[in-house]
Amino acid sequence: MILHSFLFCLLCVWAPFIQATSLTGPRLLVILEETTLKNDYSKFLGDLKARGYELDFQSPKSDSLSLFIHGERAYDHVLLFPPKSKGYGPALTPQLLTQFIEKEGNILLLTSPSGTPEQARELARELDIELPPRDYSAVDHFNYDSISSPEKHDIILVNRPAQSKGKQNYFSGKSDDEVIAFRGAGHILGNRPLLFPILSGSRTAYTYDTKEDFAYAEDAWTTGTQMHYVTGMQARNNARFTVSGSTEMFSDEYFGMEVSKRNGKKVITANRKFAKEITQWTFKETGVLKVVGIKHYLTNQTNAEINPSIYRVKNDVATFEIELAEWSVNHWMPFTVPVEDSMQLEFTMLDPYYRLPLLPTTTKAESRIYSTSFRVPDQHGVFAFKVNYKRPLVTYLEEKYTVTVRHFAHNEYTRSWDITGAWVWVSGIGVTITGWSVFCALWLYGAPTDKSIKKTQ
Repeated sequence: MILHSFLFCLLCVWAPFIQATSLTGPRLLVILEETTLKNDYSKFLGDLKARGYELDFQSPKSDSLSLFIHGERAYDHVLLFPPKSKGYGPALTPQLLTQFIEKEGNILLLTSPSGTPEQARELARELDIELPPRDYSAVDHFNYDSISSPEKHDIILVNRPAQSKGKQNYFSGKSDDEVIAFRGAGHILGNRPLLFPILSGSRTAYTYDTKEDFAYAEDAWTTGTQMHYVTGMQARNNARFTVSGSTEMFSDEYFGMEVSKRNGKKVITANRKFAKEITQWTFKETGVLKVVGIKHYLTNQTNAEINPSIYRVKNDVATFEIELAEWSVNHWMPFTVPVEDSMQLEFTMLDPYYRLPLLPTTTKAESRIYSTSFRVPDQHGVFAFKVNYKRPLVTYLEEKYTVTVRHFAHNEYTRSWDITGAWVWVSGIGVTITGWSVFCALWLYGAPTDKSIKKTQ
């Protein structure tokens, strides 16, 4: 009995550390056609397993493979390696993968110039991402590794994304020496607003057909900064999808590989760190926002009611507060709006009457409170407090609370004697009443005196 109690206490202590830090869940489906490839990606897969994910390796054409059980997700995340065959199989059609995203599942799609099946291209087209044809590869004659690719220039050295003051920096490097070795193909993005590039090509990079080097080197499939190596997409239900144009960048060979930059300086690649950040974001270990609480009340009243359902027109000041937290790997932390960004409150009735910035006022250990104050407008009706914060890399916030704004009651209007501009008219009324009273008094009590009248015959 004592042993059982000890084991139970030990389990309770270590439970937070052995569970996956993803808020979606730990079940990860890994589509790998050849199990021997595990050795080539042992560090990448080992990092996932060390973070608590339950890896289920399946062949793309396995008869027992299914993304759903009784209409619900059988897995929380899917990691797709490119197969050597022409397709993934009947269990991984673009329609089923799209349905998996609609069920709030997350997908990391790895592609390669020679192994991307048509099903992956159809799935990408559904999301407005155009993958290159087979055997197309990206090169950069100015940013390449002179050690491993001195002639073909197909191992491209890409700098980490720069720090930005207008969005979250989950993939940004701390120094210019952090480079990522990329060998694969670039893709093109459409105009879908839910897409955002994570890693993009330089102005000197392009993707071309490797089978026709001389014929198509000048007629590239895509060039410059419009070519992207890694792209993320967050659906409206906050499900995440990431596509990478290279599978090799996640291999053990590229983790910690020594490369030589154009200036001859040798550095160690940051592929392992970048791969960890990619999986953390895709599988919802980072960039997940939570509304801890919302309050609105009248500031000009002591002991004011919290979250009242009715306000009155022209009330002095109404205050709105929203408390936000952000999930960061394994704990909740205060959410910080970027310096060049703004979170706004809308007070709407069909159209916004006010659109005000929410500013941080109080910071707690795991959350931060943003608030603003305003005067209730001179318009009665049904209004709504609305916060619509949708930015790249973080889950979307859309909070709406409806309240009623009523007009003045008959006993709430300001009395005329309290209005200084009405004193002239009030005085006129008083003078009129006083004059009329004096006139009536004189009329009633001012009778003529009696005089003797002599009657004559």
